[in-house]
Amino acid sequence: MTIQRLLLVFALAGTLAAQTFVQMSDPQFGMYTKDADFAQETANFEFAIATANRLKPAFVVITGDLINKAGDAAMTAEYKRITAKLDPKIKLFNVAGNHDVGNEPTKESLAQYRERFGPDYYSFRVGDVAGVVLNSNLEKGAEKVPEEAARMEAWFRNELERVKLGGARHIIVFQHISFFLKEPDETDQYFNIPKPVRERYLRVMHEYGVQQVFAGHYHRNEKGRDDDLEMVTSAPVGMPLGGAKSGLRVVTAKDGTVTHKFYDFGELP
Repeated sequence: MTIQRLLLVFALAGTLAAQTFVQMSDPQFGMYTKDADFAQETANFEFAIATANRLKPAFVVITGDLINKAGDAAMTAEYKRITAKLDPKIKLFNVAGNHDVGNEPTKESLAQYRERFGPDYYSFRVGDVAGVVLNSNLEKGAEKVPEEAARMEAWFRNELERVKLGGARHIIVFQHISFFLKEPDETDQYFNIPKPVRERYLRVMHEYGVQQVFAGHYHRNEKGRDDDLEMVTSAPVGMPLGGAKSGLRVVTAKDGTVTHKFYDFGELP
């Protein structure tokens, strides 16, 4: 084999080893007009799905607030109509947000979400990426369903153990509300997980080598770090806040490292 052909083989191997996925967050049908209609959300989300079809990632994960009004049939139908346009070769993973299950979920709201969108916590494997999806409102605001919160937390540890034994090179957690925005010991607020719960989950993630958590909810971009754990909070596909812009995040996992960039709709690659 010639040197040129060897170089080509190595280049192709490197390309195949790189794995790209797209994070979208907060399409939140109805937010722009306080539930009067969702025309703007439709335009934004259709553009985002068309962009994913063009970029051809391995999968798309939508980190919560799929709709603005929990249980709304019209918003749910529009969300499903648009996600059905995603190329079937691209896997789609939904994440439950507070507007999907309620700030204080109940057994009824959880059952309704699970019926319409699927499980609210689960794991998946696509190539070298093992994704672990959590329902962050079972970490925050679970007073009405404490048994559900305890069940998910126990499942999380067991699932990380299983995933690690499975040999995934990248273990990535996805949820709606960030554990923290900038600092792991920051004060409790609407946009993060309360400290006692946060500390327990962070401890488990460090134990099992989780290096990234991707979330939304904040409607703008932020990044934080707890030693080797990166907390990535992404601006929305839908209505942004605080001077942010609507867009999506492109993530590449390669050679044991994960890199990512948020693109607003005016600067997509």
